[in-house]
Amino acid sequence: MTAEEKESERKSKEPIPHFASRAEEAQFWDSHDFADYWDEWKLTVKVRFAKNLSEGIHIRLDPETLSRVRSEVSQRGIGPSTLIRMWLLERLQGSRPPPRHRRSSPGDQ
Repeated sequence: MTAEEKESERKSKEPIPHFASRAEEAQFWDSHDFADYWDEWKLTVKVRFAKNLSEGIHIRLDPETLSRVRSEVSQRGIGPSTLIRMWLLERLQGSRPPPRHRRSSPGDQ
């Protein structure tokens, strides 16, 4: 196929429509080639790397808990240490106690 034919084909393809359902989208992609629309996709990936993790901690888990963690990491595609660290940080950030107010004593005045 010549460059002119490719350009003509690219211009004549129908645009990706907005789909009302997954079934409608599946039907569209059953009759269209994803490769023809590659130039229309924007890949956005935000990555955050942990910095300076210089200390480690070892924890012991009962077999049932370890099995549940392994199941969860296989679904998410991440390692168990990463998942447990994420959970720990989420919990710590979500459960910050309110600031403590210093009680005044009779001698403070």
